[in-house]
Amino acid sequence: MVQTLQNFINGKFVTPAGTTLLDVVNPATGDVVAQAPVSVQADVDAAMAAAKDAFRTWKHVTPGQRQLMLLKLADAIEANSDELVEAQHRNTGQVRSLIASEEVAAGADQLRFFAGAARIMEGKSAGEYFEGHTSYVRREPIGVVAQVAPWNYPFL
Repeated sequence: MVQTLQNFINGKFVTPAGTTLLDVVNPATGDVVAQAPVSVQADVDAAMAAAKDAFRTWKHVTPGQRQLMLLKLADAIEANSDELVEAQHRNTGQVRSLIASEEVAAGADQLRFFAGAARIMEGKSAGEYFEGHTSYVRREPIGVVAQVAPWNYPFL
């Protein structure tokens, strides 16, 4: 039986507002492995509203707390690596060993890198464009953004 996917909004899987489904096809086999919702404006609005609501508390989370959350996520990715590898294999048809090393392990490593960076609130930027000028970076939450990223590698 083909799995019907749902949107993930406000920390839970929810039935999409729209009814159109798109087949998810494993390109290596041609098999339909799932059906994904084609989200409509109401789905986007619900996700944005949930994100804006979460931002009210998230902006007050300390860098140390953010770091711990990212480290826990990296641990969870590693603890569930077999399941993630299998899901990505069904989705993309990639070789499992490459998914394990180049996506799942690398994804956990990237999260750990950014967990460390979460505590660095200011610093010099590597992009100096004019002689005698120095760039500084200040990291602080400014709000909610939405993006549609046409990218499926790596899985993060």
